[in-house]
Amino acid sequence: MREAFRHEIAVGDADIDFLGHASNLSFVRWIQETALAHSASVGLDIDAYRRLGSIFIIVRHEIDYLRPAMGGDTIDARTWVPSVLSAKCFRHTEFVRKTDGQMLAKGITTWAFMDLETGRPRRIAAEVRAAFGWEDHQSNGATQ
Repeated sequence: MREAFRHEIAVGDADIDFLGHASNLSFVRWIQETALAHSASVGLDIDAYRRLGSIFIIVRHEIDYLRPAMGGDTIDARTWVPSVLSAKCFRHTEFVRKTDGQMLAKGITTWAFMDLETGRPRRIAAEVRAAFGWEDHQSNGATQ
């Protein structure tokens, strides 16, 4: 497995819910923002996906909320992709508070590779696999 991509997040006032801590919606948004930052870091920003005619879309989130994030916290978001199939991948994300090292939440997100024209799943492009270093991941050959 390649080293996790890291992305720093500052918990702002807009992230805080009526209970006084970061909302679950903020964590979902941070998962997406961290994945987009990781993708851009390997040369695959939104324009690159448009040129390819395909993009990853989220089809499933599974998140374990372990501790609250508070306003003013700085979070180290870590993400990596341990499993890649022909048309989808599974991305893990962890959120750790920088001041005390406490794990706040962790999740697994299923991303499907979608053709922008048809809206249907398609095989993950070779350029995408190469950019992320996924050439060594086994594909079962089925479009999933």
